[in-house]
Amino acid sequence: MKENYFKKYPNKDGFFNEYGGAFIPPNLEEEMKKINDAYFAISKSHKFISELRDIRKYYQGRPTPVYHCQRLSEKYGGQIYLKREDLNHTGAHKLNHCMGEALLAKHLGKKKLIAETGAGQHGVALATAAAYFGLECEIHMGEVDIKKEYPNVLRMKVLGATVIPVTHGLKTLKEAVDSAFEAYLKDPISTIYCIGSVVGPHPFPMIVRDFQRVIGIEAREQFLDMTGELPDSVVACIGGGSNAMGIFSSFLEDDETQLFGIEPAGKSFKTGEHAATMTLGKPGLIHGFKCYILQDENGEPAPVHSIASGLDYPGVGPEHSMLKDMNKVTYDSITDKECIDAFYELSRLEGIIPALESAHAVAYAMKLAQKFPEKSVLVNLSGRGDKDLDYVVDTFGLPE
Repeated sequence: MKENYFKKYPNKDGFFNEYGGAFIPPNLEEEMKKINDAYFAISKSHKFISELRDIRKYYQGRPTPVYHCQRLSEKYGGQIYLKREDLNHTGAHKLNHCMGEALLAKHLGKKKLIAETGAGQHGVALATAAAYFGLECEIHMGEVDIKKEYPNVLRMKVLGATVIPVTHGLKTLKEAVDSAFEAYLKDPISTIYCIGSVVGPHPFPMIVRDFQRVIGIEAREQFLDMTGELPDSVVACIGGGSNAMGIFSSFLEDDETQLFGIEPAGKSFKTGEHAATMTLGKPGLIHGFKCYILQDENGEPAPVHSIASGLDYPGVGPEHSMLKDMNKVTYDSITDKECIDAFYELSRLEGIIPALESAHAVAYAMKLAQKFPEKSVLVNLSGRGDKDLDYVVDTFGLPE
């Protein structure tokens, strides 16, 4: 069943039912076709698969473990487990697709990798991949996020990447995507745009999902080995949605496992104070593809907010949009305050400091555990929180 799903979605034109596609300038169509053709050619080859497996095992440190949170479970009820993507090299799930995208770029003869980043984890991962393969790297990042996530800015620079500050609009993730696309359009021949999530024009939502599937493949086998059964719930945070698609991919056909995608409710549901795309958005076009989008009165992408820079995006992956319509995944939200509370709870009860993005999923898991104390919940802990420490302590202080 799973194989049939992945062969069916997306279709040959890059659509997940009505979502996705490639709404791009004519001069990019040929480049996207080259990327698509190259991906299908090399992703089936023994040499590519073997090299990627070696990278994951000997460089990234995969498989990452599944961990049972005993003290958190005792306090909140239920049985809470974490898929520890924070232990993946560079501290988040992002390297799973960045190494694959860089390997693809090398095959295509590209000289430079271009990307956007919000929280900086995708930027760090791509800078790491560029260093590994000997490629140039240019990362576009909003000025607001540069200030919030400065440790990751330093990491990118140390790794040899050029960091381009984005100074227009809200100076966050959407504007960083705009800026990176503009840079890519100037030289699509020698550069490749390595999108940081399951978003953008086809074939990127498919490519990123496929590289992230390793999370779900590992997690399913590990959880069965640990408990003898599948988790009752799987929870992951949603911005663009790459970590969520990675872990959801192995449970889509399991009726006994509920899937929850958690996005930022922010400060409130007023426009500009949240990024709850699935809760309040509607279908539209953004960055070359169709998905659910938070829109203003003119149909333009609305301003968004989240304390988690990696979730601060008005759109979402097209596959998530389809899964919402199909009722395969339940999409819900967590406030900034709930996120911060979970950030400190996991840190103090388990000795694991989560990324603010991941803390949204942890907060929701704590709610599920309280509501269903006899159930198990598996959280994709998509990243570690080193990058967020200065911002969290300066803004919210330490708990008593």
